[in-house]
Amino acid sequence: MEPAGQEITVMGWVRSFRSNRFVALNDGSTLGNLQLVVDFSQFDESLIKRIAVGTAIKSVGKLVVSQGAGQKMELQVESLEIFGDCDASVYPLQPKKHSMEFLRQIAHLRFRTNTFSAIFRIRHALAFSIHEFFHKRGFFYLHSPVITGSDAEGAGEMFRVTTLDLKKIPFTEEGEINFKEDFFSKPTNLTVSGQLEAELAALALGQVYTFGPTFRAENSNTPRHLAEFWMIEPEIAFADLNDDMDLAEDLLKYVIRSVLENCKEDLQFLHDREQEEEKQKPQNERNEMSLLDRLKFCVENQFERLSYTDAIEILKNSTPNKKRKFQFPVENWGTDLQSEHERYLVEKHFKKPVILINYPKQIKAFYMRQNEDDKTVAAMDILFPGIGEIVGGSQREERLDKLETRMQEMHIPVEEMSWYLDTRRFGTCPHAGFGLGFERLVLFVTGMSNIRDVIPFPRFPGSAEF
Repeated sequence: MEPAGQEITVMGWVRSFRSNRFVALNDGSTLGNLQLVVDFSQFDESLIKRIAVGTAIKSVGKLVVSQGAGQKMELQVESLEIFGDCDASVYPLQPKKHSMEFLRQIAHLRFRTNTFSAIFRIRHALAFSIHEFFHKRGFFYLHSPVITGSDAEGAGEMFRVTTLDLKKIPFTEEGEINFKEDFFSKPTNLTVSGQLEAELAALALGQVYTFGPTFRAENSNTPRHLAEFWMIEPEIAFADLNDDMDLAEDLLKYVIRSVLENCKEDLQFLHDREQEEEKQKPQNERNEMSLLDRLKFCVENQFERLSYTDAIEILKNSTPNKKRKFQFPVENWGTDLQSEHERYLVEKHFKKPVILINYPKQIKAFYMRQNEDDKTVAAMDILFPGIGEIVGGSQREERLDKLETRMQEMHIPVEEMSWYLDTRRFGTCPHAGFGLGFERLVLFVTGMSNIRDVIPFPRFPGSAEF
Protein backbone atom coordinates (compact mmCIF):
# COMPACT_ATOMS: atom_id res chain seq x y z
CA MET A 1 0.00 0.00 0.00
CA GLU A 2 1.26 3.49 -0.87
CA PRO A 3 1.85 5.51 2.30
CA ALA A 4 0.89 8.80 0.66
CA GLY A 5 -2.64 9.87 1.52
CA GLN A 6 -2.88 7.85 4.72
CA GLU A 7 -4.05 9.52 7.91
CA ILE A 8 -1.70 8.64 10.75
CA THR A 9 -1.04 9.55 14.38
CA VAL A 10 2.51 10.26 15.46
CA MET A 11 4.00 10.95 18.90
CA GLY A 12 7.51 12.03 19.75
CA TRP A 13 9.85 14.86 20.66
CA VAL A 14 10.63 17.99 18.70
CA ARG A 15 14.19 17.94 17.35
CA SER A 16 14.00 21.26 15.50
CA PHE A 17 11.47 23.95 14.64
CA ARG A 18 12.14 26.25 11.68
CA SER A 19 10.51 28.85 9.50
CA ASN A 20 7.57 28.90 11.91
CA ARG A 21 6.13 26.10 9.79
CA PHE A 22 8.23 22.94 9.87
CA VAL A 23 8.66 20.67 12.92
CA ALA A 24 11.16 17.77 12.90
CA LEU A 25 9.70 15.03 15.11
CA ASN A 26 11.56 11.95 16.41
CA ASP A 27 10.08 9.04 18.40
CA GLY A 28 13.38 7.28 19.21
CA SER A 29 12.82 4.29 16.92
CA THR A 30 15.18 5.54 14.22
CA LEU A 31 17.66 8.27 13.42
CA GLY A 32 15.30 9.79 10.88
CA ASN A 33 12.91 12.57 11.80
CA LEU A 34 9.43 13.02 10.37
CA GLN A 35 8.78 16.53 9.08
CA LEU A 36 5.48 17.97 10.23
CA VAL A 37 4.05 20.81 8.16
CA VAL A 38 1.92 23.04 10.36
CA ASP A 39 -0.49 25.69 9.09
CA PHE A 40 -0.36 27.98 12.09
CA SER A 41 -3.47 29.85 11.06
CA GLN A 42 -5.44 26.73 11.94
CA PHE A 43 -4.20 26.59 15.56
CA ASP A 44 -4.40 28.78 18.64
CA GLU A 45 -1.33 31.02 18.93
CA SER A 46 -0.78 30.04 22.58
CA LEU A 47 -0.43 26.39 21.51
CA ILE A 48 2.09 27.20 18.77
CA LYS A 49 4.21 29.24 21.16
CA ARG A 50 4.66 26.14 23.33
CA ILE A 51 6.40 24.21 20.53
CA ALA A 52 10.17 24.15 21.15
CA VAL A 53 13.13 21.78 20.91
CA GLY A 54 12.45 18.93 23.35
CA THR A 55 8.66 19.35 23.53
CA ALA A 56 6.70 16.07 23.54
CA ILE A 57 3.75 16.21 21.14
CA LYS A 58 1.05 14.16 19.46
CA SER A 59 -0.01 14.98 15.94
CA VAL A 60 -2.63 13.60 13.58
CA GLY A 61 -2.46 14.32 9.87
CA LYS A 62 -2.14 13.11 6.30
CA LEU A 63 1.08 11.72 4.81
CA VAL A 64 1.98 13.47 1.58
CA VAL A 65 4.93 13.44 -0.81
CA SER A 66 7.37 16.10 0.39
CA GLN A 67 7.92 19.15 -1.78
CA GLY A 68 11.25 19.95 -0.11
CA ALA A 69 14.65 18.26 -0.04
CA GLY A 70 15.78 15.90 2.72
CA GLN A 71 12.71 13.67 3.08
CA LYS A 72 10.41 11.66 0.82
CA MET A 73 7.27 12.08 2.93
CA GLU A 74 5.94 14.66 5.36
CA LEU A 75 2.87 15.02 7.52
CA GLN A 76 0.28 17.70 6.84
CA VAL A 77 -0.85 18.38 10.39
CA GLU A 78 -4.58 18.40 11.09
CA SER A 79 -4.49 18.25 14.91
CA LEU A 80 -1.81 18.92 17.48
CA GLU A 81 -1.57 18.11 21.19
CA ILE A 82 1.28 18.95 23.56
CA PHE A 83 2.05 16.29 26.18
CA GLY A 84 5.06 17.94 27.80
CA ASP A 85 6.43 21.45 27.53
CA CYS A 86 10.19 22.08 27.31
CA ASP A 87 11.71 25.42 28.26
CA ALA A 88 14.20 26.01 25.45
CA SER A 89 16.00 28.69 27.45
CA VAL A 90 17.30 26.11 29.95
CA TYR A 91 17.08 22.84 27.97
CA PRO A 92 20.73 21.69 27.63
CA LEU A 93 20.30 19.78 24.34
CA GLN A 94 20.11 22.33 21.58
CA PRO A 95 20.34 21.33 17.88
CA LYS A 96 24.13 21.61 17.71
CA LYS A 97 27.20 19.42 18.29
CA HIS A 98 27.90 18.61 21.96
CA SER A 99 31.10 17.09 23.34
CA MET A 100 31.09 13.61 24.87
CA GLU A 101 32.36 15.10 28.15
CA PHE A 102 29.37 17.45 28.30
CA LEU A 103 26.92 14.66 27.50
CA ARG A 104 28.36 12.44 30.24
CA GLN A 105 27.49 15.19 32.70
CA ILE A 106 23.85 15.01 31.61
CA ALA A 107 23.69 11.26 31.01
CA HIS A 108 19.99 11.26 31.95
CA LEU A 109 19.27 13.30 28.79
CA ARG A 110 21.91 12.02 26.37
CA PHE A 111 19.61 9.26 25.05
CA ARG A 112 17.86 12.05 23.10
CA THR A 113 20.88 12.76 20.90
CA ASN A 114 21.46 11.03 17.56
CA THR A 115 24.74 9.51 18.77
CA PHE A 116 23.35 7.89 21.89
CA SER A 117 20.06 6.81 20.40
CA ALA A 118 22.11 5.00 17.71
CA ILE A 119 24.40 3.41 20.33
CA PHE A 120 21.55 2.07 22.43
CA ARG A 121 19.56 0.74 19.49
CA ILE A 122 22.71 -1.15 18.46
CA ARG A 123 23.22 -2.32 22.05
CA HIS A 124 19.71 -3.78 21.99
CA ALA A 125 20.33 -5.46 18.62
CA LEU A 126 23.56 -7.04 19.92
CA ALA A 127 21.85 -8.38 23.05
CA PHE A 128 19.00 -9.81 20.99
CA SER A 129 21.36 -11.51 18.52
CA ILE A 130 23.39 -13.04 21.38
CA HIS A 131 20.29 -14.69 22.83
CA GLU A 132 19.24 -15.72 19.32
CA PHE A 133 22.65 -17.32 18.62
CA PHE A 134 22.62 -19.45 21.77
CA HIS A 135 18.94 -20.37 21.44
CA LYS A 136 19.49 -21.64 17.91
CA ARG A 137 22.36 -23.82 19.17
CA GLY A 138 20.36 -25.40 21.97
CA PHE A 139 21.96 -23.54 24.90
CA PHE A 140 20.00 -22.86 28.08
CA TYR A 141 19.98 -19.34 29.53
CA LEU A 142 21.06 -19.47 33.18
CA HIS A 143 20.53 -16.67 35.70
CA SER A 144 23.62 -16.75 37.90
CA PRO A 145 23.58 -15.00 41.30
CA VAL A 146 24.50 -11.34 41.71
CA ILE A 147 25.33 -11.87 45.38
CA THR A 148 28.02 -14.48 46.00
CA GLY A 149 30.31 -15.82 48.68
CA SER A 150 33.08 -16.71 46.22
CA ASP A 151 35.56 -14.80 44.06
CA ALA A 152 35.72 -16.51 40.67
CA GLU A 153 38.82 -14.63 39.56
CA GLY A 154 40.75 -14.63 42.83
CA ALA A 155 41.36 -10.90 42.34
CA GLY A 156 39.88 -9.75 45.64
CA GLU A 157 38.56 -6.51 44.10
CA MET A 158 34.92 -7.00 45.06
CA PHE A 159 32.09 -4.95 46.49
CA ARG A 160 31.01 -6.10 49.95
CA VAL A 161 27.31 -6.76 50.53
CA THR A 162 26.22 -6.29 54.14
CA THR A 163 23.34 -5.21 56.36
CA LEU A 164 25.61 -4.63 59.35
CA ASP A 165 25.37 -1.18 60.97
CA LEU A 166 28.68 0.39 59.98
CA LYS A 167 28.52 2.59 63.08
CA LYS A 168 28.21 -0.46 65.35
CA ILE A 169 30.15 -3.25 63.68
CA PRO A 170 30.01 -6.47 65.76
CA PHE A 171 33.33 -8.14 66.54
CA THR A 172 34.28 -11.61 67.73
CA GLU A 173 36.44 -12.21 70.80
CA GLU A 174 39.40 -12.47 68.42
CA GLY A 175 38.72 -8.95 67.11
CA GLU A 176 37.43 -10.08 63.72
CA ILE A 177 34.18 -8.80 62.19
CA ASN A 178 31.41 -11.12 63.34
CA PHE A 179 29.69 -11.96 60.05
CA LYS A 180 27.43 -14.42 61.90
CA GLU A 181 25.32 -11.36 62.67
CA ASP A 182 25.16 -10.29 59.02
CA PHE A 183 22.21 -11.09 56.75
CA PHE A 184 23.78 -14.19 55.14
CA SER A 185 25.79 -15.17 58.24
CA LYS A 186 28.97 -15.02 56.17
CA PRO A 187 30.96 -12.47 54.10
CA THR A 188 29.26 -11.85 50.75
CA ASN A 189 30.05 -9.72 47.71
CA LEU A 190 28.69 -8.63 44.37
CA THR A 191 29.77 -11.16 41.75
CA VAL A 192 32.70 -10.66 39.38
CA SER A 193 31.60 -13.56 37.18
CA GLY A 194 28.85 -16.12 36.68
CA GLN A 195 31.31 -18.71 35.41
CA LEU A 196 31.60 -21.01 38.41
CA GLU A 197 27.81 -21.31 38.71
CA ALA A 198 27.52 -21.82 34.94
CA GLU A 199 29.94 -24.75 35.22
CA LEU A 200 27.63 -26.41 37.73
CA ALA A 201 24.70 -26.17 35.33
CA ALA A 202 26.68 -27.17 32.23
CA LEU A 203 27.73 -30.41 33.92
CA ALA A 204 24.08 -31.41 34.02
CA LEU A 205 22.39 -29.55 31.15
CA GLY A 206 25.21 -29.87 28.62
CA GLN A 207 25.50 -26.28 27.44
CA VAL A 208 24.40 -23.08 29.16
CA TYR A 209 25.17 -19.38 29.08
CA THR A 210 24.80 -16.50 31.49
CA PHE A 211 24.20 -12.89 30.51
CA GLY A 212 24.10 -10.63 33.52
CA PRO A 213 25.66 -7.80 35.50
CA THR A 214 29.08 -8.21 37.10
CA PHE A 215 31.02 -5.90 39.38
CA ARG A 216 34.67 -4.99 39.94
CA ALA A 217 35.81 -2.67 42.73
CA GLU A 218 38.91 -1.71 40.79
CA ASN A 219 39.85 1.92 41.40
CA SER A 220 40.46 2.67 37.74
CA ASN A 221 39.42 5.73 35.76
CA THR A 222 40.50 4.58 32.30
CA PRO A 223 38.23 4.69 29.20
CA ARG A 224 38.22 0.85 29.29
CA HIS A 225 36.99 0.19 32.86
CA LEU A 226 33.61 0.18 34.60
CA ALA A 227 32.65 -0.85 38.12
CA GLU A 228 29.42 -2.42 36.81
CA PHE A 229 29.19 -4.14 33.45
CA TRP A 230 27.50 -7.07 31.71
CA MET A 231 29.09 -10.39 30.79
CA ILE A 232 28.16 -13.22 28.45
CA GLU A 233 29.62 -16.49 29.77
CA PRO A 234 28.83 -19.78 28.00
CA GLU A 235 29.95 -23.13 29.41
CA ILE A 236 29.95 -26.34 27.37
CA ALA A 237 30.33 -29.91 28.62
CA PHE A 238 32.31 -32.54 26.68
CA ALA A 239 34.36 -29.78 25.05
CA ASP A 240 38.03 -28.87 24.78
CA LEU A 241 39.88 -25.65 23.95
CA ASN A 242 39.32 -26.06 20.20
CA ASP A 243 35.56 -26.34 20.72
CA ASP A 244 35.74 -23.24 22.91
CA MET A 245 37.55 -21.23 20.23
CA ASP A 246 35.13 -22.38 17.53
CA LEU A 247 32.13 -21.30 19.61
CA ALA A 248 33.60 -17.88 20.43
CA GLU A 249 34.56 -17.16 16.82
CA ASP A 250 31.13 -18.23 15.59
CA LEU A 251 29.38 -16.05 18.20
CA LEU A 252 31.37 -12.93 17.37
CA LYS A 253 30.87 -13.33 13.64
CA TYR A 254 27.16 -14.02 14.08
CA VAL A 255 26.39 -10.94 16.18
CA ILE A 256 28.55 -8.56 14.11
CA ARG A 257 27.00 -9.85 10.88
CA SER A 258 23.55 -9.42 12.43
CA VAL A 259 24.22 -5.78 13.29
CA LEU A 260 25.71 -5.09 9.84
CA GLU A 261 22.49 -6.40 8.30
CA ASN A 262 19.94 -4.93 10.71
CA CYS A 263 21.42 -1.62 11.94
CA LYS A 264 22.69 -0.12 8.69
CA GLU A 265 21.42 3.41 9.29
CA ASP A 266 22.78 3.66 12.84
CA LEU A 267 26.13 2.10 11.89
CA GLN A 268 26.51 4.44 8.92
CA PHE A 269 25.82 7.42 11.18
CA LEU A 270 28.46 6.28 13.73
CA HIS A 271 30.88 5.48 10.90
CA ASP A 272 30.49 8.99 9.48
CA ARG A 273 30.81 10.49 12.96
CA GLU A 274 34.08 8.61 13.53
CA GLN A 275 35.43 9.70 10.14
CA GLU A 276 34.84 13.34 11.07
CA GLU A 277 36.64 12.85 14.40
CA GLU A 278 39.56 11.11 12.69
CA LYS A 279 40.19 14.21 10.57
CA GLN A 280 40.91 16.18 13.75
CA LYS A 281 43.62 13.76 14.90
CA PRO A 282 47.32 13.82 13.97
CA GLN A 283 48.08 11.47 11.07
CA ASN A 284 49.97 8.98 13.27
CA GLU A 285 47.02 8.61 15.70
CA ARG A 286 44.34 7.86 13.14
CA ASN A 287 42.70 4.46 12.78
CA GLU A 288 43.98 2.61 9.73
CA MET A 289 40.54 1.09 9.21
CA SER A 290 37.15 2.79 9.37
CA LEU A 291 34.41 1.47 11.65
CA LEU A 292 32.61 -0.44 8.89
CA ASP A 293 35.93 -1.81 7.61
CA ARG A 294 36.81 -3.10 11.10
CA LEU A 295 33.46 -4.87 11.41
CA LYS A 296 33.78 -6.48 7.97
CA PHE A 297 37.41 -7.35 8.79
CA CYS A 298 36.21 -9.53 11.70
CA VAL A 299 33.38 -11.17 9.79
CA GLU A 300 35.28 -11.90 6.58
CA ASN A 301 38.56 -13.24 8.00
CA GLN A 302 39.31 -16.61 9.55
CA PHE A 303 40.74 -15.89 13.00
CA GLU A 304 44.48 -16.63 13.25
CA ARG A 305 45.29 -19.13 16.03
CA LEU A 306 48.74 -19.26 17.59
CA SER A 307 50.37 -19.97 20.92
CA TYR A 308 51.38 -17.35 23.45
CA THR A 309 54.97 -18.60 23.03
CA ASP A 310 54.92 -17.92 19.28
CA ALA A 311 53.35 -14.51 19.88
CA ILE A 312 56.14 -13.56 22.29
CA GLU A 313 58.75 -14.42 19.67
CA ILE A 314 56.94 -12.33 17.05
CA LEU A 315 56.69 -9.38 19.43
CA LYS A 316 60.30 -9.65 20.64
CA ASN A 317 61.53 -9.51 17.05
CA SER A 318 59.09 -6.83 15.91
CA THR A 319 60.28 -3.43 14.70
CA PRO A 320 58.35 -1.47 17.40
CA ASN A 321 59.94 -3.60 20.11
CA LYS A 322 63.46 -3.33 18.70
CA LYS A 323 63.07 0.43 18.29
CA ARG A 324 61.61 0.77 21.80
CA LYS A 325 58.33 2.13 20.51
CA PHE A 326 56.23 -0.11 22.74
CA GLN A 327 55.33 1.53 26.03
CA PHE A 328 55.86 -1.89 27.62
CA PRO A 329 58.85 -3.62 25.96
CA VAL A 330 58.55 -7.38 25.38
CA GLU A 331 61.67 -9.06 26.74
CA ASN A 332 60.88 -12.39 28.37
CA TRP A 333 58.50 -15.32 28.13
CA GLY A 334 55.90 -14.85 30.86
CA THR A 335 55.20 -11.20 30.10
CA ASP A 336 51.52 -10.27 30.52
CA LEU A 337 50.62 -8.84 27.11
CA GLN A 338 49.28 -5.28 26.92
CA SER A 339 46.75 -3.82 24.50
CA GLU A 340 49.53 -2.36 22.32
CA HIS A 341 51.03 -5.83 21.85
CA GLU A 342 47.66 -7.40 21.07
CA ARG A 343 46.82 -4.70 18.54
CA TYR A 344 50.20 -5.10 16.83
CA LEU A 345 49.54 -8.80 16.27
CA VAL A 346 46.08 -8.13 14.83
CA GLU A 347 46.57 -4.92 12.87
CA LYS A 348 50.20 -5.10 11.73
CA HIS A 349 51.49 -8.66 11.75
CA PHE A 350 48.60 -10.97 10.83
CA LYS A 351 46.09 -8.37 9.59
CA LYS A 352 43.22 -10.50 10.88
CA PRO A 353 41.63 -11.26 14.29
CA VAL A 354 43.90 -13.41 16.45
CA ILE A 355 43.26 -16.12 19.04
CA LEU A 356 46.18 -16.60 21.42
CA ILE A 357 46.33 -19.93 23.28
CA ASN A 358 48.37 -21.70 25.96
CA TYR A 359 49.32 -18.87 28.29
CA PRO A 360 51.77 -19.15 31.22
CA LYS A 361 49.84 -20.54 34.15
CA GLN A 362 51.18 -17.91 36.58
CA ILE A 363 49.26 -15.13 34.82
CA LYS A 364 45.97 -17.03 34.53
CA ALA A 365 43.16 -18.15 36.86
CA PHE A 366 43.15 -21.31 39.01
CA TYR A 367 40.37 -23.09 37.10
CA MET A 368 42.18 -23.29 33.75
CA ARG A 369 43.33 -26.73 32.63
CA GLN A 370 47.06 -27.28 33.05
CA ASN A 371 48.93 -28.45 29.97
CA GLU A 372 51.36 -31.35 29.98
CA ASP A 373 54.38 -29.00 29.98
CA ASP A 374 53.38 -27.90 33.52
CA LYS A 375 54.15 -24.29 32.45
CA THR A 376 51.08 -23.30 30.50
CA VAL A 377 47.31 -23.62 30.70
CA ALA A 378 44.73 -24.30 28.00
CA ALA A 379 43.57 -20.69 27.87
CA MET A 380 42.58 -18.53 24.92
CA ASP A 381 42.10 -14.81 24.30
CA ILE A 382 40.52 -13.36 21.15
CA LEU A 383 42.09 -10.12 19.95
CA PHE A 384 40.32 -7.56 17.75
CA PRO A 385 41.53 -4.46 15.88
CA GLY A 386 41.41 -1.19 17.75
CA ILE A 387 40.51 -2.79 21.08
CA GLY A 388 42.78 -5.76 21.81
CA GLU A 389 41.30 -8.53 23.94
CA ILE A 390 37.55 -8.97 23.56
CA VAL A 391 37.10 -12.59 24.76
CA GLY A 392 38.92 -14.60 27.42
CA GLY A 393 38.31 -18.29 27.98
CA SER A 394 39.77 -21.70 28.67
CA GLN A 395 39.27 -25.39 28.94
CA ARG A 396 38.45 -25.94 32.61
CA GLU A 397 40.55 -28.15 34.87
CA GLU A 398 38.40 -31.25 35.36
CA ARG A 399 41.02 -33.31 37.23
CA LEU A 400 40.30 -33.02 40.95
CA ASP A 401 43.84 -33.55 42.21
CA LYS A 402 45.38 -30.98 39.88
CA LEU A 403 42.62 -28.46 40.60
CA GLU A 404 43.04 -28.80 44.37
CA THR A 405 46.82 -28.44 44.09
CA ARG A 406 46.47 -25.33 41.95
CA MET A 407 43.96 -23.78 44.36
CA GLN A 408 46.34 -24.37 47.28
CA GLU A 409 49.20 -22.79 45.31
CA MET A 410 47.04 -19.70 44.68
CA HIS A 411 45.73 -19.58 48.28
CA ILE A 412 42.12 -20.19 47.31
CA PRO A 413 40.21 -21.79 50.23
CA VAL A 414 39.51 -25.36 49.13
CA GLU A 415 37.03 -25.99 51.96
CA GLU A 416 34.81 -23.05 51.00
CA MET A 417 34.77 -24.20 47.38
CA SER A 418 33.68 -27.78 48.09
CA TRP A 419 30.47 -27.21 46.09
CA TYR A 420 32.60 -26.39 43.03
CA LEU A 421 34.92 -29.35 43.58
CA ASP A 422 31.94 -31.70 43.80
CA THR A 423 31.51 -31.38 40.04
CA ARG A 424 34.96 -32.94 39.73
CA ARG A 425 34.21 -35.65 42.29
CA PHE A 426 30.94 -36.81 40.77
CA GLY A 427 30.89 -37.56 37.06
CA THR A 428 33.26 -34.95 35.73
CA CYS A 429 34.06 -34.51 32.04
CA PRO A 430 36.15 -32.22 29.84
CA HIS A 431 34.44 -28.84 29.61
CA ALA A 432 35.23 -25.30 28.52
CA GLY A 433 33.87 -21.77 28.42
CA PHE A 434 34.67 -18.12 27.95
CA GLY A 435 33.66 -14.62 28.96
CA LEU A 436 32.69 -11.82 26.58
CA GLY A 437 32.39 -8.37 28.12
CA PHE A 438 29.22 -6.94 26.61
CA GLU A 439 30.26 -3.29 26.88
CA ARG A 440 33.58 -4.06 25.24
CA LEU A 441 31.66 -5.66 22.36
CA VAL A 442 29.35 -2.62 22.09
CA LEU A 443 32.41 -0.36 22.21
CA PHE A 444 33.96 -2.21 19.28
CA VAL A 445 30.79 -2.34 17.19
CA THR A 446 29.87 1.34 17.68
CA GLY A 447 33.42 2.70 17.32
CA MET A 448 33.16 4.73 20.50
CA SER A 449 36.37 5.47 22.41
CA ASN A 450 35.09 5.47 26.01
CA ILE A 451 33.28 2.54 27.59
CA ARG A 452 31.19 4.93 29.70
CA ASP A 453 29.42 5.93 26.50
CA VAL A 454 28.05 2.47 25.66
CA ILE A 455 26.26 1.64 28.93
CA PRO A 456 23.13 3.57 29.91
CA PHE A 457 24.20 4.52 33.43
CA PRO A 458 27.97 4.13 33.93
CA ARG A 459 29.36 3.28 37.36
CA PHE A 460 32.99 4.21 38.02
CA PRO A 461 35.09 5.50 40.94
CA GLY A 462 33.39 8.53 42.48
CA SER A 463 30.25 8.23 40.37
CA ALA A 464 27.00 6.34 40.90
CA GLU A 465 24.46 8.75 39.47
CA PHE A 466 20.81 7.91 38.75
